[in-house]
Amino acid sequence: MMNSVKITETVLRDSHQSLIATRMTTEEMLPILSAMDKVGYHSLEAWGGATFDACMRFLNEDPWERLRKIREQVKNTKLQMLFRGQNILGYRHYSDDVVEYFVQKSIANGIDIIRIFDALNDPRNLKTAINATKREGGHVQAAFSYTTGPVYTMEYYSKYAKLLEEMGADSICIKDMAGLLKPYDAYELVKVLKESVKLPIQLHTHYTSGLASMTLMKAVEAGVDVIDTAISPMAMGTSQPPTEAMVAALQGTPYDTGIDLSKLDSITKYFTPLRERYLSDGLLNPKALKVDVNALLYQVPGGMLSNLMSQLAQAGKSDKLTEVLEEVPRVRADVGYPPLVTPSSQIVGTQAVFNVIMGERYKTVTKEFKGIVHGDYGKTPVPIDPAFVKKIIGDEKPITYRPADDLKPELEQLRAEIAQYLEQDEDVLSYALFPEVSKKFFEFRKAKKYGLDADHADKSLGVHAI
Repeated sequence: MMNSVKITETVLRDSHQSLIATRMTTEEMLPILSAMDKVGYHSLEAWGGATFDACMRFLNEDPWERLRKIREQVKNTKLQMLFRGQNILGYRHYSDDVVEYFVQKSIANGIDIIRIFDALNDPRNLKTAINATKREGGHVQAAFSYTTGPVYTMEYYSKYAKLLEEMGADSICIKDMAGLLKPYDAYELVKVLKESVKLPIQLHTHYTSGLASMTLMKAVEAGVDVIDTAISPMAMGTSQPPTEAMVAALQGTPYDTGIDLSKLDSITKYFTPLRERYLSDGLLNPKALKVDVNALLYQVPGGMLSNLMSQLAQAGKSDKLTEVLEEVPRVRADVGYPPLVTPSSQIVGTQAVFNVIMGERYKTVTKEFKGIVHGDYGKTPVPIDPAFVKKIIGDEKPITYRPADDLKPELEQLRAEIAQYLEQDEDVLSYALFPEVSKKFFEFRKAKKYGLDADHADKSLGVHAI
């Protein structure tokens, strides 16, 4: 049976998010887009994730303008984004009207496929985004965060995929954000999903633990439909496996991607000097390119690891890293085994740091950690021990409903707050997600428009272009 595998290229989003903290500029992308459009990719992952925040915070760019410019150049290939369910691209839950408007504007500005996931795999946090995407005529790629632990059996994933299909998903993505999925487990997982749902299956993984190319290969043999890869200058390390290598490996087999390696060559040649510049500028830390098998031991994704290291360095406790890495799985167990992905990775990681630095577990508890125990982020995969709940939140009663049910419509209020800055409908969404960062960006945009030179605008507004 022929099962030609399709490729989603991640260089415009997750690849540079993972390797250089999302610092690739729109100007760096534009010259190669029409060549990328002719390759025959299934899709280009080009938006969402941390691109939105980084555009405004570090690059003085409008993320919406980036999307429109990419869409202008990419006529034949679908554009894809990553969307954190009720969190959208921010760090809290937003009201349903904000989620719906964000989906509407994403699709209106050029997005075709929205990959929607929730950090706790709580389907209630996906409902609004899925329904909005269907209503706008977009493709819903519902994703589950892949992790390991007592509850995460093949049955767990097959039931969850079935539920996502019933909720309206057009395809399912296995989102392995920490590179934990091993080759033979991937084979079994894809087989199980293929039996339980009638939808295309896509696999997203990271090279962090050194397994990713083998994992993709076994998934392909099991019948996966689409795989995520990154063009080689921006591949491996904490990024994805290299596109060219996967295309070459599958050539002449029943899984042949149909992609011409010579077309990829021009893309490789384009990104190679960019990579060299990122290395010499210090944006690309060689540490991000190393294989780190500790990811399998501690289940700590690359971005979370660098976070923990910087928190410890600030506290003058860098020698405590091993203790913190050992504490992370214990904290995760206490709090119901959440997958470690934004924002749960930050919440669990920071609490582990406090537990080690204070010399006593849970002597100091962060607001966010209390929130996860209280149910503010949704339902944890394993119920939390009632005695532990009492220890962390006292006599407060945890919530058992969808957290966003508490949120009143926000859009009108947000519009009123930001009226003086509005230049396009989308600005209200930028403000909703990142109030302080977007205001600084709007000031910068205004200064530029009215002839203040960008350097002056930078200094006066405390906005740093990189």
